[in-house]
Amino acid sequence: MFEFRDLFQWDRFITPTVIKTFYWLVIALIVLSGLSGVFSGLAAMAISPFGGFLLLLSSIIGAAVGIVFSRIVAEFILIVFRINEHLGAIRDQGGMR
Repeated sequence: MFEFRDLFQWDRFITPTVIKTFYWLVIALIVLSGLSGVFSGLAAMAISPFGGFLLLLSSIIGAAVGIVFSRIVAEFILIVFRINEHLGAIRDQGGMR
């Protein structure tokens, strides 16, 4: 975890420790949005069964795609920071001249 003083110093990145929290917040928002779309689709089925079914199906597919996409973005951010750490280790060993 990071300390409060890490916010004002640039010796250490805080993103790798905070990204997991943001990932779970995004997942919660995607699930809530998907549930909202499912309930809207169920309500729309009373007016137009086919349109409501399409809305229901698109909400479920959209939530699934959103979850996968948010995981890919979070992993990409973590990979960028891991590459930075590995390059720093190579530099400290004297591998780059």
